Parts: sequence; structure tokens; C-alpha cells
Amino acid sequence: MPFDSPDENLGTLLQEVANGKVQLPDFQREWKWDTDRIGSLLASISLDYPVGVLMMLEVGGSDVSFKPRPIAGVPGNVQAPDKLLLDGQQRITSLFQSLKANEPVATTDPRNSKRLQRWYYADINRCLDPNDDREEAILAVPEDRLLRTDFGRVVKADYSTTEKECAAETFPLRRSLDAGATFEWQNEYLALHPEGQEVASAKWLKFYNEVLKNFVHYTVPVIVLKKETPKEAVCTVFEKVNTGGVVLNVFELLTATFAAGEFRLNDDWKERKARLARKHVLQELQNTDFLQAVSLVSTYRKRTAAENSGVPSHSAPPVSCRRKDILRLTLDDYKAVANDVTRGFEWAAEFLAREKIFRSKDAPYRTQMVPLAALHALLGQSIDSYASAEKLRRWFWCGVLGELYGGAAETRFARDVEGVTAWLTGGSQPRTIGDASFEASRLYTLRTRNSAAYKGLHALLMKRGARDWMKVAEIDQAAFFDLHIDIHHVFPRKWCDDNGVDPGERDSIVNKTPLSWDTNRSIGGRSPASYLKTIEGRNDWDAGRMREVLGRHLVDGETLEADDFEAFYRKRKERLVEMIASAMGKEVARDDRAPSTMPEYEEEVATPQPDEELAAALVQSGEDGAGE
Repeated sequence: MPFDSPDENLGTLLQEVANGKVQLPDFQREWKWDTDRIGSLLASISLDYPVGVLMMLEVGGSDVSFKPRPIAGVPGNVQAPDKLLLDGQQRITSLFQSLKANEPVATTDPRNSKRLQRWYYADINRCLDPNDDREEAILAVPEDRLLRTDFGRVVKADYSTTEKECAAETFPLRRSLDAGATFEWQNEYLALHPEGQEVASAKWLKFYNEVLKNFVHYTVPVIVLKKETPKEAVCTVFEKVNTGGVVLNVFELLTATFAAGEFRLNDDWKERKARLARKHVLQELQNTDFLQAVSLVSTYRKRTAAENSGVPSHSAPPVSCRRKDILRLTLDDYKAVANDVTRGFEWAAEFLAREKIFRSKDAPYRTQMVPLAALHALLGQSIDSYASAEKLRRWFWCGVLGELYGGAAETRFARDVEGVTAWLTGGSQPRTIGDASFEASRLYTLRTRNSAAYKGLHALLMKRGARDWMKVAEIDQAAFFDLHIDIHHVFPRKWCDDNGVDPGERDSIVNKTPLSWDTNRSIGGRSPASYLKTIEGRNDWDAGRMREVLGRHLVDGETLEADDFEAFYRKRKERLVEMIASAMGKEVARDDRAPSTMPEYEEEVATPQPDEELAAALVQSGEDGAGE
């Protein structure tokens, strides 16, 4: 990756900014430095201290075509840029606005709570005092050039004319890089001190040599990447050197690339996001998720086309959604598949709803929606045939219960798009099914929504027929939201604590089931034997009917009636293992270990519920209350 590393004169560099020779790539975020940081930067330059290296990119490369935009404060109608500033936007914008633009700097207070307009001055006497703090000698003055005190009622200093600036011995730094303007100010300054011309002249000369000359002769080290540098290298370098501290994602970088073709990717995504967010489970979908699906579909089609034209498999382009492959997407690639991918995510939401996953927070893996959407985009309606749907569900639950989609999963995305597509069209089963495994002991450590398998088991219980104990109806999407269904304890926490139940078993998914908030409040902290009588009484059920309803939750009614937690836990664990094996289409490893040998577990964080304060009060009073 060839590059040059010249030292650029500050005045020359800011002139190139002014005429547009140096601009920003459109993916750069807005300038945002506060007035204290600008003052500190100016103080550093006045002392000839280094302020860091800039990084630029030559324009005109065949692989990089970012849309440019002028640096903030530069007037319009500038020429096409020669270079784009990759790193150093905050510094260069601050310097351009304070030293070159001849307009007050649009900045903020240090807390970014108030917008300000400021001119910057150097206090000559304080700059020449070796014991003074140079940053204190750089003054930030309001737009009207009046410094006030007493809540704005008293004018402390007036710099509104050149004569008043000279009288106050405060030099306007906006003149520092303009020799003619500096000379004009110098003459007026000296003319104001006819009786002390020699003293004033000596002071001015000292100020010029020790302070102003540092601005005039200041040089900035610059690394200039050659235009031949590939796009992914440019983006990687940018992120590694960016001193703003905010890492750009591939969506923002691709936005800049597409902007060169006059396409507003961000606007396009906003429309698609609004459409997709109508599905509750898709409300946390990210723009990078969408681009990954686009990349998977685009690269799959390119690979298929290459193989169909006779290119050997080992030479055909790979299916991928890695960063570098997303950055290689062209605008035509995006437009060709974006609508199919949008429909794919909508279908993925419907698929998840059939699996009883209705909310974004209950989705085991947001990332698993990416290959789901891509698969629908590639296979269309054929994915909903009975045979395909059964296979797809097995693949999905193997990914969830095998907990295979955590962390960086781009490689698995690509493997699954190829493998599942082949499987659904007559090939062998995908690798994810082979990789997936579940150990019975894992049930002990599934206690919070931090675990994909925990959320998965919650959904599977509803899918196999679990219904609320008070509102005995199928839990479809409407009932789920209307009844505030969530994961609640079977043996309440309070009862478990009072009866010495192991905290790990108490909070395990084995002791959890989908219930409405009302039902959970009715359970309170009472024993199962007690709350079952309340439920039976309210519903006019006998014990047999109650056991039937409990059975849909894989709960043994007799153990609840006897308040026998140990027997309940053992039997329900076995039934959950059978449910898991059925969903995955493979045996569960029987590796049970004693709780004392298991890892430490996280304390469960209660899920906010309607009327939470009322529920808490009821628990404290000993009445019906939240069992969680």
C-alpha cells in the first residue's frame, strides 16, 4: 500500500481546504469540537507543539469512489478535491474556522449543551509571560466581540473594532495567517502608543517571533495514501487511526461509496427499516444485518452464475458477508437484491412467529435472522413447502439450542446459506446440524435472557401447546401481547428461598414457564399446593383438568400438589430434554453433574411488568403478588 508522508505548511493546507482541494469523504461524521478543545489546539500551535498526524487519500482511484463534501465552514462552489481527509477532521475544521474562515466559529460549550459563536484571540501580555498558562492566554470571545460579566449586564472587555483590539493588546488569530492583515493590525497597534513607540515595538516583535511566527511557519505531518489503495484497506486504515474515537461500520462506509452514484443509502434504509419495524421481532434489526443478507444473496447468485457458466467450484467467487465483501458491493448489486432481502426479513418475522417468537428481546439470536432472510430471498415460496419447512425448523433450533450464533458468525452465515439451500433441494444436511449439541447439565445454567437457549425453550414450550393457567387459550401473537406473557417461576422464588431450594435450580429454566402477568401475580410467593387451589377455584376446575393444563407446560401436577420441588425438578428436566431432542432431531448428551460442580451463575434480573409497584406491594403484604 504505497503512500507519501510530506510535512504540509499549515497556511497552505488551510488554503487548500478553502478552495476545495482537500475535502472530506461523505462517511465522516459532523465536526463537533467544543470551545475549550479549540482553544487548547490553538495554544499548542502558538507554542509550536505537535498536534498529531493527518491522513489523506488521493482521489481518482478505480477502486475507491467516495462522495466528497467540503469541510464545515467552507463556502459552496468549491472545485473537485485532489485529496480526501481521512483522519484529522476535528483539528483541521477547528483550525480552518478559527484562523481562515473570517467568521465566528460555530462551536459548543464544554458540556455540549449550548451552541456558541466564538472568535479566538491571543492576549499579547499573557502569551509573553513565561509563568502564565498559554491556554489561558487564548481567549474565546462571543460573536459581538464583547466579554460580559454579571449575567451579561456588565461589559468587561470590548474587542468590537481593530482600535479596541489594539488598545486591549489582544491579537485576533483570524489574521495570523494573512501577512497583509497582520501588518495592518501591527501598524494600528504601534500608532496607538506614540509616546512608547520603542517599548510597544519591542513587545510586538517579541510577540511575533515567539507566538505568531509559530502559526505562520507551522507544519503538519501528513500521510497521503495513493489512489491505487484498495477500498477495504482505506476503510481499515481509517478505523485504526481515527482519533475521534468512533468506529464507522460498513453501512456508513458503503453509504459514502453509493453516494458517488447519487444514491442515498441511508434514506433507503430508513424506509426499509420503518417497513420492517412493523414486525415487533424486527425492531432491533440493524442496518449492518441488512447489508450482510444483501451480501449473502448477491455473492450466492454470483457464485451460482459462475458455476453454471463452467467455472470450477474452487475458482468461483465465495458466498460471503464478511466486511471486505460487503464493501465490494456495487450499487447495482445492492439494487438487484435489496427488495428480495426486505421480503426475506418480513418472511423471517412470520417464521419466528410460527415458532412463538414475537418480540425482539425474545429472539434467541438477532443474527440468525440474516441467513433466514437470505434463504427466503434465494428460494422464494418453495421454502414454505412442508418438507422444506420441517428441515428449516430443525436447522433453526439446532442453531438456537446448540448456541451456535453467538459472537462473530459471518462464516456460519455463509456456510448455512449454501448448506441449507442445498439440503432443501435434495443435498446433505448442513454443517450447523452436525455441529449442534446440547448437554442436559446446561439446563441448570440457563437462567436469564442472556442465553439464546433460555429464550428458545420459552418459545418451544408455547409452540408445543403451553397455555396460560388463568386464560386457557392458545398463545398466538395477539394473546401473547394482550396477556403480557413472559417467563415466570413455577415454584416461586420466595417459596424456594423459604424452603432451602438451591438458587441455581430455583432460577433455572427448569423452574420457569410462560405465564401471563395476571397469573403470575395470583401465584405470588405461595406454595404450588396453595396457588393451584386458587386457580382451580377461579376456573371451576377439578384436579384432573388442572393437571392437563400443567401437562402442556411439561409440569407434573402431582409434584406441585405435594410441594415436592425435587421430584418436580427431576421430572420436568427429563421432559425438557425430550422436547429439546425432538426440536433438534438428535439425542441430548446425558452429562448431568451435581449443582455444586457447575459454574457460577448470574443472578436473574426481573423483567419489568405492568403495575410493578402494585405487584411489589402485594407481595410485601402477603397477598397475591408477582411470583418473580
